[in-house]
Formats: sequence, C-alpha cells, structure tokens
Amino acid sequence: MDTASTGAYDDVRTATRALATEAVHAGRDDLARQGLHAPPIDLSTTYPSYDSRGEAARIDAFAADGADPVGPPVYGRLGNPTVARFETALARLEGTESAVAFASGMAALSAVLLARSAVGLRHVVAVRPLYGCSDHLLTAGLLGSEVTWTDPAGIADALRPDTGLVMVESPANPTLAEVDLRAVAHACGSVPLLADNTFATPVLQRPAEQGARLVLHSATKYLGGHGDVLAGVVACDEELAGRLRQIRFATGGVLHPLAGYLLLRGLSTLPVRVRAASANAAELARRLGDDPRVARVRYPRLGGAMVAFEVHGDPHEVISRVRLVTPAVSLGSVDTLIQHPASISHRIVDADDRRGAGVSDRLLRLSVGLEDVDDLWADLDQALGVPARTPVPLREAVH
Repeated sequence: MDTASTGAYDDVRTATRALATEAVHAGRDDLARQGLHAPPIDLSTTYPSYDSRGEAARIDAFAADGADPVGPPVYGRLGNPTVARFETALARLEGTESAVAFASGMAALSAVLLARSAVGLRHVVAVRPLYGCSDHLLTAGLLGSEVTWTDPAGIADALRPDTGLVMVESPANPTLAEVDLRAVAHACGSVPLLADNTFATPVLQRPAEQGARLVLHSATKYLGGHGDVLAGVVACDEELAGRLRQIRFATGGVLHPLAGYLLLRGLSTLPVRVRAASANAAELARRLGDDPRVARVRYPRLGGAMVAFEVHGDPHEVISRVRLVTPAVSLGSVDTLIQHPASISHRIVDADDRRGAGVSDRLLRLSVGLEDVDDLWADLDQALGVPARTPVPLREAVH
C-alpha cells in the first residue's frame, strides 16, 4: 500500500492570503461595502439597458476577445454576477488569472476541445486513465478531435504540429495513479497542458504552479461538496478564458446562478472538508491494506479522500452489502460513496483499454466522506464478507 501524509494543503497559499482564508473570502470581498453578508443570487436571464449604443460596443468587445463585458450585465448566456463570484473565487484558489464555469465538467472539457479545434489544433495527446466519459469523448472524436494515447514519458514524441492540447488527470480516476505535473508540462513545450484536478482540488495541489495552463474540475464533486449541484469549471489565463467564454456563449453550456451560489458556498468549507475526509481515507486505506480479503489498495502519495482497492471476492457482492456507505456513481460529497468503475464510470471505455490502464474488473472506488471512521470501517468490514480461499470467478456482462 502506498500512503503518505495528507498535509500538502498546509503549504498551499496565495500571494497574500492563506488558502483557507481565500476559500472563505474570495468572491465576497465587496459584500460589506454593499451592506451584505451572504452573497446575493441573481436569477435574471436578461437586464434592462437604456444605452443601446453602449451595449452594442460591449457586445462587440466580447466578440473580439471574449473579455467579461465592462458595465452592467447584458444577458444570462453572456454572464451572470453570481456565477462570476464563483469564478473569481476558484481562480484565486487555483492561482490563475481567470476561471470559466460551465453546466458540467463534460461541458467544460468540450469547450476546451472546441476552442482548440477552432484555431486548427484538433490533435490531443492524453494519458490514461482519465474519467471514463473524458476518455470516450476523446476516443470517439465526437467534437472532431483526434487523440494519441501515451504514457507520460512518451508525451514529447507524440506531439504534432496540429497538437492543441495535452491532457492528464492526477490523481487519476479511478486508479489514483499520479504523474509528475512539472515534468509533463516541460514535455509539452508550447502546447497547453490541461490537468484535471477534480480529485486533488486546490487544497492538495495547484497544477498551474507546476506548469499546467488549464486546470479542469468537475465542480459537481469536491467544490460543491454536498451532492446537490452539477457544474464544471476551467481555471486558466485570461487569453484562454476569453476563448472559453465565447464558446460558452455560442453553445449555451452556461452554469445556472443557483449552482454558482451553491459552489461559492461550497468553496468556503473546502479546506476543512478535504482535511477531514483525507484523514478518514488514509485510515481506511491502512485498514484495507491489512485485510486478507483485499488484494491491493491504491492511495495517492498526495493524500486525498479517494481510495481504490481490489478484492479477492466478488466486487459486486461488496457493492450489494454496504448499508452506511452509499453505492452510487460520483464522488466528493460529505457522505461516503462506493462504486465499481468497470460497471459504471468507465464502462464506456473499451474493455482492453480499460484494463490496460489499470482499471481491473475487481477494482472498487471509494469516495470517503465525513462520517466517523469506525462506523465506515464497520460497514466495509461486513460488506467484504468472509475471506475467500481462492479468487471468486466474476460473471461479467457482455460489453
């Protein structure tokens, strides 16, 4: 079992304020001056304007470079004040100039691919494993992209004149494999590196500080943190953010203001939640690693709240027997979730590619929440059942 301290977040700071302080205050700095304490929710889809010439000039400026329009809002698809607060806060936490929010993580990734293809750079170099739907989107070429899969050492050799993006996920979904982001960014040369930081969050690592030009989150997960919001976000420099805003405006993949409000609220407790869930996960990883019913445990050196483990018995039986832990797709909520990636999150990936990336048919992915760790272990202990003398044959559905 590969475990390590989860104290990485203690050293992550912005230029002026600690991460925990930014998590509470970023995106809210103007509230006191307005006589407010809680951020308002602006649900307007459109906004009145008696200066049509000025409005036309602002729309022309947006069309030119995608910069946020200066002045009052124009239309909900162009931007929303509540969503903008979340974007400001996330950019501060990730240490980037800007952030652009979308209706889901897949909408965010789609916008990045479309933005690169729009300038003739349709080729993507990617490292497996990735989230299953990200893998499928690249492999199927649904947005006109072409992908070359490689390991981190092969990135430089895989680059082409039309390569517009290199994509990695670290820790990766669902195996928790880690890559050296600084080394990968160096191998990319001038090609932008997109790092999916969903599992680590800016509490554990800030990929932009290691050379990534784009940082992707399924904000549905830890940033929201309560299993009640769907969202995605890309943190990046302002030049790329402008292109992403233009894609978002044209395609309509906007984030609802209520979701923006919930995400901003979620960020305020992000460091506390990640610390607590990481402590639980590290302890469960230790206990699972000592259990004869478990064949292998994967836990990142970086730490975090995700644990992956392979069982000698039937993983489907484990799923069916949990009672406190919830058997469900997704992750990053305050409660603990378990799922079988080969059946759900990575079912859409070709079986040979899936197994080649380390996603075995016996692998279970555990998103550890904030419950008492002894209660969680009691549930996992009974769900694992009695030790099997030999590995139980699996009866898999045809795929």
